Amino acid sequence: MLPAVKKSAFKILTNRVYILTRRFAITSTSFQGNEELLISSKRYESDSNTNVTPSILSKTDRRLHHVKNHPLKILKDKIHEFVYSAYLRHRNGPLFTMVDNIPPVVTVDQNFDSLLVPKNHISRSKNDNYYINSEYMLRAHTSAHQVDLIRTGLDAFLVTGDVYRRDEIDRNHYPVFHQMEGVRLFTKFDLSGDSKNPITLFEKNGKRTEHNQAVHTLESVKLVEFNLKQTLTGIVENLCGENLELRWVDTYFPFTHPSWELEINFNNEWLEVLGCGVMEQEILNNAGASEQIGWAFGIGLERLAMRLFNIPDIRLFWSEDPRFLDQFQDGSINEFKPFSKYPPTYKDVAFWISDGFSQNDLCEVVRNAAGDIVEKVEQIDAFIHPKTKEESQCYRITYRSMDKTFEADEINAVQDLVREELQKKLQLRLR
Repeated sequence: MLPAVKKSAFKILTNRVYILTRRFAITSTSFQGNEELLISSKRYESDSNTNVTPSILSKTDRRLHHVKNHPLKILKDKIHEFVYSAYLRHRNGPLFTMVDNIPPVVTVDQNFDSLLVPKNHISRSKNDNYYINSEYMLRAHTSAHQVDLIRTGLDAFLVTGDVYRRDEIDRNHYPVFHQMEGVRLFTKFDLSGDSKNPITLFEKNGKRTEHNQAVHTLESVKLVEFNLKQTLTGIVENLCGENLELRWVDTYFPFTHPSWELEINFNNEWLEVLGCGVMEQEILNNAGASEQIGWAFGIGLERLAMRLFNIPDIRLFWSEDPRFLDQFQDGSINEFKPFSKYPPTYKDVAFWISDGFSQNDLCEVVRNAAGDIVEKVEQIDAFIHPKTKEESQCYRITYRSMDKTFEADEINAVQDLVREELQKKLQLRLR
C-alpha cells in the first residue's frame, strides 16, 4: 500500500503528469515529411512545406457555426434570414444559396491562384498560413470557394466557414476564426431592370481607373456598387441597429476593384467589419461567367460578435463550458455576462534571435505548447549587443484560465515546456 499523500501534493503531482503527457503528445505528433495527416476524414501526406500543428488540426472538426445557441451560429442565421427576407420582399433578385458545410482543406490554387494573388505576394507566406503540404493548405479565407461555386452555375451565394491564419496572440486574435463570403453576379438585363433595353456591361480598349476596371463600363460598375453597398448596409443595420453611423473606406484587394472596407462607429470607436468590391473580371472569365459582372464581400463573424454580444476574449468562442453557451439562444443577441475572472500569471522569456525569426513563429510554438491558457504574447524589450551586434528580444506571456486559478507549480511546468519547445523548434538561444 502506498503511503498517504497530502491533497495539495497530489494535485501538484497530477498536474505534472498532465504536463508530461501533453509534452509527449506534442513531441510525438510533430509532423515530419511523408507522415499522414487525417483532416475531415481525408488523409494528406506531409512534406517539407508542412507547418500546420496538432493544436490547429484539433479545431478543424469543431464547426462552431453549426453549434446550437452559439453566438457565431446566431449571427450566421440572422444574416441568412435577412437576405432571404429581402428576396421575399422584393422578388426582383436571385435567391441566395446558403453554403456552410465545405471542409477547410483547399488547394493552394484555390486559395491564391484562382483569386489572382501574385506568386510572390506576401499573403502566401508560410509565416501567415497553415500549409498541409506543397499542394494543400487550410483555407485563409472563404473566398477560396468563389470560382468552384460559380462554375456550378450559382449566381448568388453566401459561404460560411472556419478560416485559418497564423497570427499574434491576444484577446482579439486567434488562429482560427469564421468568415462569411457573399457573391452576386449580374447580367446586362439584371442591372437594367428592363429585358428590352439592357445596359452595356463591357467596353473594348477601356482604361483602368480608380473607379472601374478597363473592361467594365462606368455605368455598370456604379450600379453594381450601389447594389453591393445597399445590401451590406441592410445586413449590418439589421444586426447592429438602424441608427448606426457607418462609412466606406477605399482599399485594395487582389481579387476586387474598386474595393472598400465598411467601418461602423461602435461605442465611439471606428471598427472595420468587412471588405468588399467589384469582382475582378478575370476571375469570372476563368469561372465560366464571362458575360456577367459581380460583387463579393467577406465578413469576419468573431469581430462583429465580440462587439454585439460584448464578449471580451476571442478564446471564449471555443469554450464548451455551459456557463458560456447557456447564456445564448438561437435567434437573439444578448450581452454576455462574465461568469468568472481568474487572475493572470505572467512569465517572461528572453533570447537571442536567429536569422528568419518571426513573431508569428514564436506565437505558434507557444500556442502549440501551452494551448488556450495563453491569453497574450507581447514583446516588452529588445536591445543590440554593443560588441557582437546580436539582437536580443524579451516577450511576456500572459497565462489565464477561463475556469480556474493556476498554482505556481502548474505554470512553471508549462513555461518550462514553452522554453524547451522554443529552443527545439526555433533554435533560439535563451537568456
